Amino acid sequence: MTHTRLSDYLQQQQVDDALQQVVHAVSRASNDINHALSKGALAGVLGAAGAENVQGEDQKKLDVIANDLLKATLSAEPAVRGVASEEEPDVVPCHQDGRYLVTFDPLDGSSNIDINSMVGTIFSVLAHTGSEDAVEADFLQAGRQQVAAGYVLYGPSVILVLSTGKGVAMFTLDPDSGDYLLTDDEVSIPADTGEFAINMSNQRFWAEPMQRYIAELLAGKDGPRGKNFNMRWVAAMVADVHRILCRGGLFSYPWDNRKPEQAGKLRLMYEANPMGFLVEQAGGKVWTPEGPILDIQPQQIHQRVPVILGAANEVQRCVDYHQAG
Repeated sequence: MTHTRLSDYLQQQQVDDALQQVVHAVSRASNDINHALSKGALAGVLGAAGAENVQGEDQKKLDVIANDLLKATLSAEPAVRGVASEEEPDVVPCHQDGRYLVTFDPLDGSSNIDINSMVGTIFSVLAHTGSEDAVEADFLQAGRQQVAAGYVLYGPSVILVLSTGKGVAMFTLDPDSGDYLLTDDEVSIPADTGEFAINMSNQRFWAEPMQRYIAELLAGKDGPRGKNFNMRWVAAMVADVHRILCRGGLFSYPWDNRKPEQAGKLRLMYEANPMGFLVEQAGGKVWTPEGPILDIQPQQIHQRVPVILGAANEVQRCVDYHQAG
């Protein structure tokens, strides 16, 4: 069976040359990240880096390695005006005539690294419309203005999931050729589901509407929903969202009261927005309790947001509970 290469797919989708350069740069960097991950303890890349990122989270060695690989590869592309990363305190200007801005989480789920579980790279691409040298204000665009978004999942096989605004496609890395080959170009999320993903250890800290919603799911067929639900949790957004894109479901990382002044755990610009773009392109919904995530006007690059995404009917039900007070 012949599979379409990523490069051919982008041309068939009539993606402009500059955006193709950006996507190919991400794919090349992902190959290098995968190579570093595959060596693991043999290369001495596991464990803590001994520093914190701008959010005050402990960095893993591979967080730093992945960030440096992506930053170097993207910065070398003339199409890239600037980049912003979870691991960088400030935006990084690149080429003054570049057309695109790229935000990324270089290694989502890095707490899974040392147990050899799934991790991934999440990225978002925006058109540059601002200052000569890319500055933070240029990146502060609502999620609906993304021109492309995707992620790379590093698992038993390496999978690149991409949308340029014309649906969602999945590509699998061919380890022999190094090419990403199209394996699914009709990704779709069913509106209903019997599966959800959430960190239940935080349940006691959630707002009452989320408590009510999850309690109904846990009650199963004897409860008000009248059916059983299965719970899955990988502790990596990229893996949980990938499962939803493959077979449906709902994912949430809600607000909790341990840090009431903090909107949520996940970052809007390089986690919620790119994943939201993919989910909507696949027919799902992505909301906060207040409204659609892709409509939020960002205030700063590392802004956080509560997330509810996946099967459209389940997301709507959960949001309805919140909006009803």
